[in-house]
Amino acid sequence: MPCSPYAILASTMRLDRRSFLYSIAAALPLEGAQRDWTGREPVRYPDPDVVVLDKRFARYKIGNTPIQRLYTGTLWAEGPAWNGVGRYLVWSDIPNNVQMRWLEEDGHVTVFRNPAGNSNGNTFDWKGRQISCEHGNRRVVRYEPNGAVTVLAREWQGKPLNAPNDVVVHPDDAVWFTDPGYGSLANYEGNKGPLELKEAVYRIDSQSGKMDMVTDEIYKPNGLCFSPDYKKLYIAETGSTHYPDAPRNIKVWDVVDGRKLANGRVFTSMELPGKGSGIADGIRADTDGNIWAAAGWVGAGYDGVHIFTPQGERIGMILLPEICSNLCFGGTRRNRLFMTGSQSLYAVYVETQGAHIT
Repeated sequence: MPCSPYAILASTMRLDRRSFLYSIAAALPLEGAQRDWTGREPVRYPDPDVVVLDKRFARYKIGNTPIQRLYTGTLWAEGPAWNGVGRYLVWSDIPNNVQMRWLEEDGHVTVFRNPAGNSNGNTFDWKGRQISCEHGNRRVVRYEPNGAVTVLAREWQGKPLNAPNDVVVHPDDAVWFTDPGYGSLANYEGNKGPLELKEAVYRIDSQSGKMDMVTDEIYKPNGLCFSPDYKKLYIAETGSTHYPDAPRNIKVWDVVDGRKLANGRVFTSMELPGKGSGIADGIRADTDGNIWAAAGWVGAGYDGVHIFTPQGERIGMILLPEICSNLCFGGTRRNRLFMTGSQSLYAVYVETQGAHIT
């Protein structure tokens, strides 16, 4: 029987950091094998799939709360976003061309929007309006209070966007989004068609509606998030899915005057010693500046959420039985982490809060 990560932690205090990480990775539990995700057979506390790799993560793990599967039945769940006024979570099921909604009041799940343009990433702006990246229509849209749809972006320099992927908002109301093109590579998540633009990240000005490219220094930019003070922008690199030379990492840029990016550099690698290297997808920051990254494509003991310090050190993991595509903080106190995991929606309470409105 494999040793628990806590026993490993106690017995390796004198090891150098690299040896410690290899020891931890080798002993990570194969989650899901004995776990009943229906909730009929409760997990024993503390939840073994919330893994402390470094004592700095221990403060964020709540000992008497479990990871819960809130819903299952999607084909590829993505883009969770929390609406604080409505107290609901919206997320996308891209292949089924719908958006789903989970109500905090009673856990009720319904189809929220159908069709949804094969939407991927979602967020809410500072006025509470939902913004979505539509794979199928190659555009970024905003849903108005009266039900109208405002198209925020559909082309760049006269050419159609590839397939917008994920989106965040800045306090100046500008909309930042990534455009890696996954929704146009096959008919499963959108409409198959050529990519006419280099994969890039864009900013849409809230006043003029003018769109600017802020960086194309990345193979396939995917999830993105700001630091708590909005002085940095983190972007997940998923180019290894189609470019052999693409690294498997998360990069970070300095945000200049709230409008431009500078000094792009590697924030962290997605390699987990002893397990392998998957890719990060959606990412979010907490109020302490830690980066919570949805991760997968390796298997048991890796797939789930990886948590990094502001310096890029991996300190914890939340292991799921599925690839984790995206995540967001929500709930009444913004201390509940919602995770879209392939066919399911998961959640766990943590002792921190999301740094942003969604």
